[in-house]
Amino acid sequence: MPRASELLIIAVIAQHPRRTTPLDIDTEMYKWRHLIENFFCKLKEFKRIALRADKTDQSFAAKIYIAAAGINSR
Repeated sequence: MPRASELLIIAVIAQHPRRTTPLDIDTEMYKWRHLIENFFCKLKEFKRIALRADKTDQSFAAKIYIAAAGINSR
């Protein structure tokens, strides 16, 4: 199995502070990852989106847009 460094995979998640050999991370990419992760966490607060209760893909997408607009307006 090839190592992550051989596949040119970049570490984005911060490590434990007491790690013996800390890996270099891209801090700018980590900031964006954190923002996206928080957005999805807030999006899951809406019950219908978390349960995927809509019958059609179109109405599900519409609910995501409405919820995203509500999150963005806060």
